[in-house]
Amino acid sequence: MTENYEKCLYTYLGRHIYMHMYQHDAKRLEAILRVQSEIKKTMADYLKSKDFIEISPVILSPITDPLNHPTAPADIKCYGKTYRLMQSMIFHKQIAMRYLEKIFVFSPNIRIEPVNRRKTGRHLFEFTQLDVEAREATREGMIKLCETLITRVIKIVNNKCRDELTLLGRKKLQVPKKPFKRIKYDDAYTKYGKEFETKISQKNKHPIWITDIPLQHREFYDREDPKKPGYLRDMDLLYPEGYGEALSGGEREYQYEKIKEHIKKKGQRLSDFQEYLQIAKHGLPPSAGFGIGIERLTRFICGLKRIEETSLFPKTPGKTCL
Repeated sequence: MTENYEKCLYTYLGRHIYMHMYQHDAKRLEAILRVQSEIKKTMADYLKSKDFIEISPVILSPITDPLNHPTAPADIKCYGKTYRLMQSMIFHKQIAMRYLEKIFVFSPNIRIEPVNRRKTGRHLFEFTQLDVEAREATREGMIKLCETLITRVIKIVNNKCRDELTLLGRKKLQVPKKPFKRIKYDDAYTKYGKEFETKISQKNKHPIWITDIPLQHREFYDREDPKKPGYLRDMDLLYPEGYGEALSGGEREYQYEKIKEHIKKKGQRLSDFQEYLQIAKHGLPPSAGFGIGIERLTRFICGLKRIEETSLFPKTPGKTCL
């Protein structure tokens, strides 16, 4: 790179972006990305061995996951229609179940998070999520699959990325025993209060499941437990050591009238999901699945302080990023 080119780049990008690019510790960054590459390979290889088909990610759509927390809309106009950048492929995974039995996708997600989330060290407004879905699957089946993926990744990274983890100062990770511990949402809230996720993550040395989440604290598309009205057949996984949320998933609501009922209960408009509802009206098969953030998993396995370290071009809430 010539001196003149560097000066032009510095002027064009601005001081903060330029300094981020060139203050990277190259060896450290390479080690992190090699671990991340091994994580993705391990997951994909295992899922393929279980007859899951990898599909291409959806980047733009009229519909995307509404999420259960505020994000700014990321909309663009295409051919006179408003499209949204994908926040999560949940609806597309459900629709895919009409044609395929088991799928996975490494899906780029755009979530314009509130600026204050830049302080957490675990939020990016652009990240990659491994999304998995299986027809006729149950929450129990997805929990077992998740536990197998997590333990398998830790085993293989421990063996294949020993030099990288040593360079990063990360001690060899203990492979958690299956099944992982579980705690119901209401019990967690009663015992630890509003910040129960943070406290449970800090307190435990192994991953732990949060199950039976009330509908008001979750999106409308997860299936209500027929034996526990108002509670969903879903789950969140928390990493240990204070690394926080790992993944979310559960069984999906597939009955048209139930989906509409849940949308209304959440105070959302049916018109915002008309494309999805039109397909649901013609029939969606029962399914279950989950989404796990690749950068968060990388951060946990590498023992990193901040999630920005997991990407060459990280997108931090509130910052101008390359």
